[in-house]
Amino acid sequence: QVQLVESGGGLVQAGGSLRLSCAASGRTTSTYSMGWFRQAPGKEREFVAVVRRNDASTYYGDSLKGRVTISRDNGKNTVYLQMNSLKPEDTAVYYCAAATRAYGLEKSDYYDYWGQGTQVTVSS
Repeated sequence: QVQLVESGGGLVQAGGSLRLSCAASGRTTSTYSMGWFRQAPGKEREFVAVVRRNDASTYYGDSLKGRVTISRDNGKNTVYLQMNSLKPEDTAVYYCAAATRAYGLEKSDYYDYWGQGTQVTVSS
């Protein structure tokens, strides 16, 4: 089992950047595929990015593609989400999640563990 704790959210102006962190405890991040999702009020949870457990390859959803980078530091058991050129429509709660599988990871149902989320608010 693994526990996930996100941090790094906050208020930023449009065009700014944030780096979110997801600290894992219990088992190492290399054991899992590690993903990021977001959920805005009144909307469904949306896939943002994932780093796969088998080969550490990365895959991005369309909403932030080109403006976001996911990375993993196995020594620190932490996964990061660097977000640039933020827009007001990026405002959401951002969640970190862990999955034992290595494929189909754009679907939130395939994740086994979730963090509590961190709020990101982008002002215009």
